[in-house]
Amino acid sequence: MSSLCLPPADTALSAYTGWTRAHWEAVADHLLESVVPYATDDFAQYRMPGRESRSGPVSDGLEGYARTFLLAAFRIAGAGGAVPPALLERYARGLVAGTDPAHPYAWPPLTDMSQPLVEAASIALALHETRPWLYDRLSPAEQERVVAWLAGFVGRRTPDNNWVLFRVVVEQFLAEVGGPYKADEITGGLERIEDWYVGDGWYSDGAGKNFDYYAGWALHLYPLLWARMAGDTARLERYGERLRAFLGQYQHLFAADGGPVHQGRSLTYRFATVAPLWLGALTGSSPLPPGRTRRIASGVLRHFVERGVPDERGLLTLGWYDTFLPVTQSYSGPGSPYWASKAFLGLLLPAEHPVWTDAEVPAPIDLADQAVTMRPPGWLLHATREDGVVRLVNHGSDRDRIQDPSGVPDPHYLKLAYTSHTGPNLAEAVGKEGEVTGGEGAGAGLEGKVAGAEGQAVDFDRAVVGFERAVVGFDRAVVGVDRAVVGVDGEVVVVAPDGAVSRRRRIEPLTAGDRFAASAYRDDLPAGPVHVVTASVVDGAAEVRIHRVTAPAGHQVRDGGHAIAGQAPPTARGGELWASARRADGLVSVVRGLHGYTTAGVATATGANAFGRHSATPYVLADAHPGGTAVYVSLVLLTGTAEPPPPEVRVDGDQVTLGLPGGDTATVRLTETTSTCVRLTDTAREVAPRVTVHPPEEPA
Repeated sequence: MSSLCLPPADTALSAYTGWTRAHWEAVADHLLESVVPYATDDFAQYRMPGRESRSGPVSDGLEGYARTFLLAAFRIAGAGGAVPPALLERYARGLVAGTDPAHPYAWPPLTDMSQPLVEAASIALALHETRPWLYDRLSPAEQERVVAWLAGFVGRRTPDNNWVLFRVVVEQFLAEVGGPYKADEITGGLERIEDWYVGDGWYSDGAGKNFDYYAGWALHLYPLLWARMAGDTARLERYGERLRAFLGQYQHLFAADGGPVHQGRSLTYRFATVAPLWLGALTGSSPLPPGRTRRIASGVLRHFVERGVPDERGLLTLGWYDTFLPVTQSYSGPGSPYWASKAFLGLLLPAEHPVWTDAEVPAPIDLADQAVTMRPPGWLLHATREDGVVRLVNHGSDRDRIQDPSGVPDPHYLKLAYTSHTGPNLAEAVGKEGEVTGGEGAGAGLEGKVAGAEGQAVDFDRAVVGFERAVVGFDRAVVGVDRAVVGVDGEVVVVAPDGAVSRRRRIEPLTAGDRFAASAYRDDLPAGPVHVVTASVVDGAAEVRIHRVTAPAGHQVRDGGHAIAGQAPPTARGGELWASARRADGLVSVVRGLHGYTTAGVATATGANAFGRHSATPYVLADAHPGGTAVYVSLVLLTGTAEPPPPEVRVDGDQVTLGLPGGDTATVRLTETTSTCVRLTDTAREVAPRVTVHPPEEPA
């Protein structure tokens, strides 16, 4: 295996990242060379080390071939075939062997709903891009075998989500080479995604509110690549307009240091997040200057390379920075991370294209603080230039049609916020125990351990907790309780005195506007119904969160912040109504109770977070909900710079008025029938447009 040797940084051309096309080619070559020792006979499969997927080793081996072949195809086609002959030979031999039913490492057939259907799409795209150097040089008999294997896709059933697009590209390639295909299956797949298009460039991945990176690296990617394959200019224009709108928002999801916001499933694909940026340049569908496309994309790839991706063997592991299985899904096998190959789509652009030759242009976060409303997914994004951190407040994406109502809610969708510098504590990692620890300040040094309940973690949450001995705060320590500090990692939950836990499974989006968003959820517990309406107002690095909680009396109400994680335990500090956790590099998570809360604490965990072995989450707590409806207000902050002063807060019934440090005044009213936000400026004192929404009916 080769070591990763990068060319010198070019700060004249790339003032922000130092990276050029040569860096991208070097990483691609390193990835391709490093998988060679894991190839089976004749390179038909690549069986990298790691946990098997639910589909088993043969499917996983095909996945290793298909996804690295996609990377090889971008490298080969981008170089006009001028690559080492061994690279072409490996994938040609693998193609011939894999499609030979008599070969000991033959690929599994394409059957209904099977994982090989996914890999067939990568192979079809790779064959299309490398056709002059690979497919066209096969013998007629070898070509027939390739076509016969791909033709197994015709008529097969797929899940009703992004998988319908795999059929589209496979059958389009079959049409190109004279193989069997059904035109209505191609158009049917393209028409199906129209039902999932929700405007402003956004697709849901299937029915429901499934908003994540699949919108870019699948639901935009495949239709536009298909239109490019088919030469369909009308659809190319339609899909291109959508991508243009999408990228105008999407560009904000990346930190100044290149870290993507850590939200959604399949995060082990890592830098595949930049695929839609290159796609925009490739198809002429980007609103971004070419130098900005490269600045953001190179920043993301460099971000991971500098943090040990690929690893010392040159492999992409199942994880985020290093191996971390809780960030994966059951379909993730050792070859799965190589969907990251989509990040190298930009290599299809010639070396003389402006995206490679223009000077880097700053990303928005390089220029000023950002506040971006993404209405279709119900997201409110706020980013700060001084520390380069991006924060995403989630009032809309919940995968509601996908979630198992009897299972544990998915922490990658149902949290109230995600960031570029933190990740949720994951139930699979926490297991059945979590540690809750006091810190410096009032009650410093007090510690206690609470048994976990269903592995729930504690960052970024609005929770109502219905047992008396639940939480270790800074002013007291309680040990030996029999239930967890549940749901502090972003789920809005209620825990009744009998231990029943509500779930924020279906988010009801209410509104999203200028630096403001709101949503609600409800659940029925044995102790009575629960209804929580939550509004977020963002101001610089801070989020002020207002909760209108309707629940039975005697429950505890808790609001948790971002989980700070690192290789060393974060430093916990706090007082009566505030708590913080600080990482060694200065990144700090803070929560302050502004109205309705009575104490604060920090919860810690080990081995639960993709960003480091040790994590800590601050929270505030209200001892006892009065019954009926009450309002709670908190300040949640994640920053790498000085903490801003807290806002002034005035609560009058269901109306909350905030005097923000930036000078604005925001008035939020959460009532039984409407939720309104009015924003005033101190200078002009002008009333911004009033936004009125109608949440679900109150519980009886």
